[in-house]
Amino acid sequence: MSLVCIKDPEVHKVRRFGILKRFKADSRGSTAIEFSMLILPFTLLVFAVIETCISFAAQQIMANVTDDISRDIRTGQLKPTAITAASLRTSICDGISVLVSTGCPGLEVDLKAYANFSAVPTTIPYTASGDLNTAGFTTAPGGPQSINSLRVFYRWPIMTDFMRIYLSTIPDGKTLLYATMTWKNEPYSL
Repeated sequence: MSLVCIKDPEVHKVRRFGILKRFKADSRGSTAIEFSMLILPFTLLVFAVIETCISFAAQQIMANVTDDISRDIRTGQLKPTAITAASLRTSICDGISVLVSTGCPGLEVDLKAYANFSAVPTTIPYTASGDLNTAGFTTAPGGPQSINSLRVFYRWPIMTDFMRIYLSTIPDGKTLLYATMTWKNEPYSL
């Protein structure tokens, strides 16, 4: 006598669904799966917030230093004859040294006197490649009752490699921080 094995498709169907029901009921690995799905977007968000906060803090410090130096020039505490490009750059660099590298690489300063307020530049000069155009930058403050403008630029490096493509505004993976102050000098004596 020979035995014949008859496969019943209904029996296999019940076994297959039984395994799926047990898998569905077991939630031990769900936390690991959820964590692996959320860690990348969460990490990107955290780094974007940190980068933006540090950049904003540097921008605020630079604006405060620009305001302080312009007040010293406006009131005559810094005389136009005593201001050189090197001394102005050093004063600004000392003020922002808390957040920038030694020597302030990427710092650009433009201090000029103008005939009237409408002659003061209101846009940022860029080169064809998208970088800051420093061709016309000088240090030439005016005397008493002259109109002056101090513009300070800093090429801020983005610290996180994968955030550079999203946060950089100029070439080389950097963003341009900018502070300006325009004023009319007081009638101080030279």
